Amino acid sequence: MRSPKLIKKVLKHLIREKFIPVIAPIAAGDDIDHPGYNINADLAASKIAVALQAKKIIFLTDTPGVLDKEGNLISSLDKTKIKALKKDGTISGGMIPKLDACLETIRGGVECAHIIDGRIEHSILLELFTKDGIGTIIKE
Repeated sequence: MRSPKLIKKVLKHLIREKFIPVIAPIAAGDDIDHPGYNINADLAASKIAVALQAKKIIFLTDTPGVLDKEGNLISSLDKTKIKALKKDGTISGGMIPKLDACLETIRGGVECAHIIDGRIEHSILLELFTKDGIGTIIKE
């Protein structure tokens, strides 16, 4: 495994030089013929955001954000609300690791995390530059 400090240094250098790093969350196996391991992209992104001391992280997904039991968007969440919604089954399946990654970034010093629908044109702009946003924001 490469040193996290080295990886951080390389990423910061690329960003300083106006490159946008694209990181594939895969890992090699010990055997040369091993196809590799698929690492959870949300977890990888959260680790990178914390290492780079990012102000925010945005997760693009194929849902409007975190939904309640009736399918309505929950626009804002914190650790306490997430725990309660996991317990009552509102948050389940693939949204659990995504929200766990969001909470990890918050614990690591990132101010907020967003979960938004990447299928919507200009979704990042709509989330960041409109009063209410279009997805779910997670804060401490």
